[in-house]
Amino acid sequence: MGHDHHHPHEHAHARTAEDLPRAMDTSVPDGELSRDELSRRSVLRRAGLLGAGLAAAGNVLTASPAAATQDRAPRGGFRWLAGDHHVHTQYSDDGKYRVLDHVQHGNAYGLDWMVITDHGGEQHAKIGVEKVNPDIKAARAAFNDTLVFQGLEWNIPGAEHGTVFVHPGRNEMSLLKEFELTYDGRLTEANPAKEALAIAGINFMADAVRRRRIDDALMLANHPARKGLDSPHEIRGWRDAQPRIFVGMEGAPGHQAAGIPAPQGGGRARGYYDGSHGSDAFAGYPPESYRTWGGFDWMTATVGGVWDSLLAEGKPWWITANSDSHSVYADNSVRGPNSNFAVDGKHADPVYGGTLALGEGDFWPGCYSRTHVGATDFSYAAVMDGIRAGRVWVDHGGLISGLDVRLRTSGGWAQTSSTLGGTLHARRGTPVELVITIDLANGPNWAQFVPTLARVDVIQGAVTGAVKDLDTLRAPETKVVKSFEVNKSTGTVTFTYPLGRLDRPVYVRLRGTDGNRVAPGFHGAAVDPAGPAMDVQGDADPWKDLWFYTNPIWALPY
Repeated sequence: MGHDHHHPHEHAHARTAEDLPRAMDTSVPDGELSRDELSRRSVLRRAGLLGAGLAAAGNVLTASPAAATQDRAPRGGFRWLAGDHHVHTQYSDDGKYRVLDHVQHGNAYGLDWMVITDHGGEQHAKIGVEKVNPDIKAARAAFNDTLVFQGLEWNIPGAEHGTVFVHPGRNEMSLLKEFELTYDGRLTEANPAKEALAIAGINFMADAVRRRRIDDALMLANHPARKGLDSPHEIRGWRDAQPRIFVGMEGAPGHQAAGIPAPQGGGRARGYYDGSHGSDAFAGYPPESYRTWGGFDWMTATVGGVWDSLLAEGKPWWITANSDSHSVYADNSVRGPNSNFAVDGKHADPVYGGTLALGEGDFWPGCYSRTHVGATDFSYAAVMDGIRAGRVWVDHGGLISGLDVRLRTSGGWAQTSSTLGGTLHARRGTPVELVITIDLANGPNWAQFVPTLARVDVIQGAVTGAVKDLDTLRAPETKVVKSFEVNKSTGTVTFTYPLGRLDRPVYVRLRGTDGNRVAPGFHGAAVDPAGPAMDVQGDADPWKDLWFYTNPIWALPY
């Protein structure tokens, strides 16, 4: 599931047990701790810091044996590289950390690739986009086993945010700066044709690739349902304008620690999804869409919902999961003194040694959310190609260690197969089956427990073609068609689901859960009998509700 290049990690400096407070020393049992020490240890577990240790003064401690993905053999012909395409630094007006801090942590938490995505805006466009580039290049040199992309978080005109990133090399900084100055929503508020401006920005990036100003570019919508601003017709419009550039959306937002109950957490909502319908929101979204469901965005978590409505059109549209890391839960740093973001385009380097920030809502990249990309090799181009192809699965809390999914012909027919993001073409009437192989969690996650996969769901829908109403929210023929109980805690499990003889276009996708919080889905038990429950504001510990999702595979008869 990982890649096979060497990971020496000389740059991660480990503390010894003698250096650690008792609450952080895992050799000291819980029963030997005082009440205050036990409370502190509980906080560290939720922060994903126990065992990895506190990140102090820019140093990451030793890695958990199971959470890192390095040096695992390729699977199904691909190296599954874990990453995060939504990370903020001191070059964001609401950020704090250096690029090096995030890359160092992401590397220690087992990430193979990351995208630095500071907020678009006046200071970033004029100052930050240039200043951050040498910091990114320095991080690439310091951590050659983690790919570090430069990107930005685009204020999509008239809509929410989106990740924009480019292949490193010629014009990476200057092209992003030109894009931001011309098409960022914060800088173009006076332009009334916001939807058209967004499409123009997408076309600009596609044209830059076509004219070889840059080697490649990708865009993805971030936290799409959080404020209700991304209407279904806008999402379709972005995708249809340049389907090789604007390829998907966050299936699960960042800020997952925000739901940890007070007093050990901020007591907010996972992803900060605690809003309601506003004046600029799409009128067709229900109140439930402004909440996460098992930590996932409503568009993704709803079987037969917005995501499925695009898949049922036959439109490739992929999901990811990221940290959106700004300020990390239970970290002990603050912005450095004498910060002047308006002048410098960055905050001063963080200073460590303060109290634990239990009100913050973020995890370090790789600590909780991971986007796994099937890549042909360890390279920037291969990661971008894998994302574009939809060879992606996502998980929270290290629920599983890896998977291989194949939709294939069966019976006496010559066997052909396709994996995530692909399409199986088979003669009409050919028997087709879905083969699922899952590597269960092979050790503790960053909260220092071994997660247990309880159930795997197969979700299937008919491909019914283009919709007339571009604001369609439903895929009425999509539902959970099979659930497999795992009944095993270690090793590998394999399940086979026969789809029968292929007589019409269909797609399938997977979802898995630890089984801790389930409920009938948004469209009822007949569609989704035991899906993720809507998260409760103020009481949504993310470590107690873990899921994985895959992107779809299509089957088309001829």
